[in-house]
Amino acid sequence: MKNNKNPLLSISPLDGRYFLTSSVLENIFSEYALIYHRVIVEIKYLITLSEDNDIHEVKKLNKNSLIFLDSIIKNFSLDDAIRIKEIEKITNHDVKAVEYFLQERLKNKIELKNKIEFIHFALTSEDVNNLSYALMLKQAKETIIIPQIKDLKKQLVKMAHKYSSFAMLSRTHGQPATGTTMGKELANTAYRLKRQLKQLKKCPIMAKINGAVGNYNAMLSAYPQKNWQKFSKNFIENMGLDFNPYTTQIEPHDYIAELFHNLIRINNIIIDYDRDIWSYISIGYFKQKRQEGEVGSSTMPHKINPIDFENAEGNLGISNALLGFFADKLCKSRMQRDLTDSTVLRNIGVGVGHSLLGYISTQKGNNKLELNATVLKKDLDDNYQILAEPIQTIMRKIGISDPYEKLKKFTRGKQITKQDIENFIKSLDGITESQKHSLLQLSPHNYIGAATELARKI
Repeated sequence: MKNNKNPLLSISPLDGRYFLTSSVLENIFSEYALIYHRVIVEIKYLITLSEDNDIHEVKKLNKNSLIFLDSIIKNFSLDDAIRIKEIEKITNHDVKAVEYFLQERLKNKIELKNKIEFIHFALTSEDVNNLSYALMLKQAKETIIIPQIKDLKKQLVKMAHKYSSFAMLSRTHGQPATGTTMGKELANTAYRLKRQLKQLKKCPIMAKINGAVGNYNAMLSAYPQKNWQKFSKNFIENMGLDFNPYTTQIEPHDYIAELFHNLIRINNIIIDYDRDIWSYISIGYFKQKRQEGEVGSSTMPHKINPIDFENAEGNLGISNALLGFFADKLCKSRMQRDLTDSTVLRNIGVGVGHSLLGYISTQKGNNKLELNATVLKKDLDDNYQILAEPIQTIMRKIGISDPYEKLKKFTRGKQITKQDIENFIKSLDGITESQKHSLLQLSPHNYIGAATELARKI
């Protein structure tokens, strides 16, 4: 589909400023896409009825009829969706408009003309709607969300390997702490995403097709001997979805909450990463590649701002607010049905769209990063006090009394130099020259534990 509206007139930045990025979602979450998926469900249902031996009134369709019905799906156009919206102006009912549209298309086909009354046979609108949204979410999950997060994870793994041995000063509470490597810090995020991706892949996309209150009432009234539960299960699973056997008029959307809570966790991991990289840029651990023609400030010509990571953080925050609301609201419905979920469901693409912007902005920002090894080295050289941890630990092993208190008195709140550390080690009593020599080999640059190994293993 093409956006014919000038993006400057869009209310939502997804359809305006960010349209080129978010447009991949228009065939999944737009009003057109919802209508299209309703058409798919109605036609697939009619075909399934025709193939059922228990439903004699709907004779098995011949090859030409199947080709024709398939062509309605394959050739479904914006004009078709517009026609359905025109019908809806009269019916004031969006799903019934789809039914009437299909009746229009079938009435001039001799073999299909007598099948018209079996379009939407014994269904409630929610049978069509919940299946449509399930198909939309399945498509988004498998073709957009998972691939995009996997790409980001792969990028982080590659960066973790590249920077696996670049020692850096870590910070806890914002203060100089035990050494690590830049690669290991990146590996932490990659592993977190890997775990959540595994859960995301397993998250079921569920659907129901069981009538007005979930009991197959209308279906059983027409065909009381038929096993409609089995029929429904087979139909849904043939659509590539998971069958929910217990519902009211609506599928309760618990799976949507599970899916969106999973995305919120993923988004929080990426926000955490974006903020850390922003901080590392701020203290000079990373430089950003200059982009020709780009301006960092309207008054300060020198600036290269970490705008991609800031953009990602903002969009992921918006997404989480929406996804959290969807997960909270959609699981609640008064008695067998109320319409509050209808308008909410129409907005799920907005939540996913802002997530997508966040993933892409983070990757874009990563592509601009250049590690500043000089700053990393200087920071370590300026903070020899971090060796208080290994020295007091080794002193404990050797059996020297009160090692923690001695190192605390020597280093706490002080800027300690390499010479200060060497003098302290040489002054220690109850320690052999060999043990002193081992301690003197310690430096902030090599006190990184298994960081390099861990980064390379991710």
